[in-house]
Amino acid sequence: MSAEDLERYETEIELQLYREYRDVLSMFSYVIETERRFYLANGVNLTVHDDHGQAYFELELSDAWVWDMYRPARFVNHVRVVTFKDVNVEELSSRDP
Repeated sequence: MSAEDLERYETEIELQLYREYRDVLSMFSYVIETERRFYLANGVNLTVHDDHGQAYFELELSDAWVWDMYRPARFVNHVRVVTFKDVNVEELSSRDP
């Protein structure tokens, strides 16, 4: 496989992932960004811990979707993330009934 073939393959996978994201977005209440991943979730619990002056974040997500083009199953029941980096949690506007 040439570098060009690999680049074309990755571009196709990213486009498929974007389309999936667009299709499932309305199913979720929160958008969560960490330094490593992007998530959609319906339940979010963010806890800030202080370890001798060094803060870190523990993030628990339920009913989630993970933006990861190499992951075969992107829907997960429970995710736990521990990080020293920034975490961004945004609540999406309410869904129509």
